Amino acid sequence: MIPRAVNPQSVIRFDKKPPFTRRDWLAATRKLLGKGARPVVLFSQKTNDDIRVWAALAPSTSGELFLTSTVFSASERRGYGALSYDNPCMNYFECELYEQTGIVPERHPWLRPVRSGDAWRKDGAPYSFYRVHGGEVHEVAVGPVHAGVIEPGHFRFQCHGEETLHLEIQLGYQHRGIEQLLPRQKPAQQLVLVESIAGDSVIAHTTAFCSAIEALASFSPSLREQAVRGIAAELERIAMHISTLSGIATDIGFALPAAAFGALRTAVINLTAEICGNRFGRGWIVPGGVRFDFDPSLIDKARHVLGEVLAKFPDIEALLFHAPSALARMEETGVVTTEQARAIPLVGLAARASGVACDVRADFPYGIYRYSSIPSSTLDSGDVYARAKLRALEVRNSIQFISEQLDNLPAPKPKKLLGDLAPNAFTIALAEGHRGEIAHVLFTDADGRIAQVKIKDPSFHNWHGLALAVRENGISDFPLCNKSFDLSYAGHDL
Repeated sequence: MIPRAVNPQSVIRFDKKPPFTRRDWLAATRKLLGKGARPVVLFSQKTNDDIRVWAALAPSTSGELFLTSTVFSASERRGYGALSYDNPCMNYFECELYEQTGIVPERHPWLRPVRSGDAWRKDGAPYSFYRVHGGEVHEVAVGPVHAGVIEPGHFRFQCHGEETLHLEIQLGYQHRGIEQLLPRQKPAQQLVLVESIAGDSVIAHTTAFCSAIEALASFSPSLREQAVRGIAAELERIAMHISTLSGIATDIGFALPAAAFGALRTAVINLTAEICGNRFGRGWIVPGGVRFDFDPSLIDKARHVLGEVLAKFPDIEALLFHAPSALARMEETGVVTTEQARAIPLVGLAARASGVACDVRADFPYGIYRYSSIPSSTLDSGDVYARAKLRALEVRNSIQFISEQLDNLPAPKPKKLLGDLAPNAFTIALAEGHRGEIAHVLFTDADGRIAQVKIKDPSFHNWHGLALAVRENGISDFPLCNKSFDLSYAGHDL
């Protein structure tokens, strides 16, 4: 059987798409991975006592997704030859699938918990952390409770003196069960949950969720509403990139750019609050379009605020990137090579900083990005400097994009109502958050109600990138490496 190629936000009737046999599914998926495809999402669908497993892969040369699926029946032995045995990019996806379904990836190289801690093993055996043995090798355990105002996560370092040999990251302390809660809620409450997936990625996650709803309803927002959504997404990107630059300066101990970047970020999120009433964009994006639009006074306000940010930004940027002491901390620190970035695989800005072009806005254009492109730059050094410098470049690109949209906003159109959702179907909606690729998979039942949800935040990919970045670095460089990725605990934990 040939894997099916689909566009993101296509509606797939799963009752009309027969599954592969186990052997054909493994062969087809391995063939795609062998040709350079990367996993977007691996998810299960419960049907009676059977479990149908779907893999969505993104080929390196196509703007489509390839779907493969197979069924594990209750009467069959729930196991298969691990795809990650020869395709490392599937490692964490298969860990998650095992944790959620109990389907065993046989010969998996490193089966470990994703969100459930010691409860992850179906046979009840506790998880043992990886350890390095040798003279003068010691272990440093940090968290899950941290000294600052930070989300919980456990970091276990294997060190020789100050040098980090290995870091294992254990998360799951923020697991709220959002995927299970969503189908049980009314639509208004579903939006509240989606906006709570990751508090600094409200716009990106809500855009992906609403795009999935609209695809299932065969609905397309007006061009004006798509432009406003694009502006909202880029405001979120600007604010969070500036926030991360402020954090990087703080971890270096460079107080002046840290404070100045912080002030610029405040101006951007205050602008978002003036538009929609919330500094993080809650309530702005809704199924069918947007709740808040731009009037002439808001357009003038946005131009003024972003103009001031763009005017002040170069001097603050120069403080950080021209200071020899700052460059000494950032350059060649926390390197993730291009080969490692592809093998994990990294997504979003972290991938682009390691020379891997990965941007949903360019690879799978959606919304206004189908009509107005935005530059997506890459660097190849893969270090803290590259991840910081790309943020600075993207701040400029996003401001330019917003200015172009404000100058050319289409005329508003009367609101249209969403229709019923397609029954016995699902869709995969992608969006590019400030960290990278976000995926929302929505299933409907025979009555067209949302029956199941699968969500992937880019942090699911990129936490392992941080673990690789700190190897052969001093343990004191961990905070700086960590901030250069600036990943989400809650987004990973769901």
